[in-house]
Amino acid sequence: MDWLFNFPDIFDLDTSAIDNAVRSFAVSAEGMLDVIKGGLNGLVNFIGMILMYIPWPVFLLLIFWAGWRIRKSLKSGILYAVLIFLIGAVGLWNLMRTTLSVVLASVAIALVIGIPIGILISNSEKANKIVRPILDTMQTMPVFVYLIPALLLFGTGNASGVIATVIYAVVPVIRLTSLGIRQVDKEVVEAAKSFGSTKGQLLRKVQIPQAMPTIMTGVNQTLMMAMAMVVTTSMIGVRGLGMEVLNAVNRIEIGRGLVAGSSVVILAIVLDRLTQGVVPNKRKSTEKPIDSTKNKKDGGPENGAK
Repeated sequence: MDWLFNFPDIFDLDTSAIDNAVRSFAVSAEGMLDVIKGGLNGLVNFIGMILMYIPWPVFLLLIFWAGWRIRKSLKSGILYAVLIFLIGAVGLWNLMRTTLSVVLASVAIALVIGIPIGILISNSEKANKIVRPILDTMQTMPVFVYLIPALLLFGTGNASGVIATVIYAVVPVIRLTSLGIRQVDKEVVEAAKSFGSTKGQLLRKVQIPQAMPTIMTGVNQTLMMAMAMVVTTSMIGVRGLGMEVLNAVNRIEIGRGLVAGSSVVILAIVLDRLTQGVVPNKRKSTEKPIDSTKNKKDGGPENGAK
């Protein structure tokens, strides 16, 4: 009766054929892959160089100013600056800058790819049906799977980490860009069309501005997913706070892991709060409470009832 409980092996999959095909592609396209790798490393190094030449007091002042102006709160600016100061106080300032450069490079590439795709599928139902299963697959695939082709094609280092991070983190900005544009009030769109707006003008002047809060939510989620890949990409040689966590795991150093992990959390929280406050919710800002006393004076509903 074992055949009832042990599922039979119907297909004998030759996974080595997939490996050989990818390796062959890596060899044949070595020149192109080297150019891409050099470009990605150059982008990360450029961002890292900018961060390196910002003195730490100036960096903290920038964090304070951003928190104050974006969150409209002096307390938020002070809190964010103090939190970032704590990362430097425990000796992880340089690792934080390395992590931030990789994350910012990955997010920049993800936005350049994701926002146009989101705009495309928002205006085409056929394209949406094609892209949606691909996005579902990208979002549910175990993140470690992305490390294998990135490592095979680009080797260890920042380039592989950026590629894996972009693939993992690009999905939210695509989905929410498409959702935001689709949710724009149809009456507003029809009014713009009636005034002779072209598709490009409609997109630039009506749909994208109206959908900006939703798009910024997608940017925020992409940033958070990129931060979630910090430790994972350290397995393929990406340095920074993630590498510090990985070293703590390998050496079973609980205190070191807690400090490095807390630094990742602090950086993620600060970036999350800052990006959330970039575009306020227009609906909340435009809504005004009804003044009942004014209704009484102007002969509103209550006077009418009397």
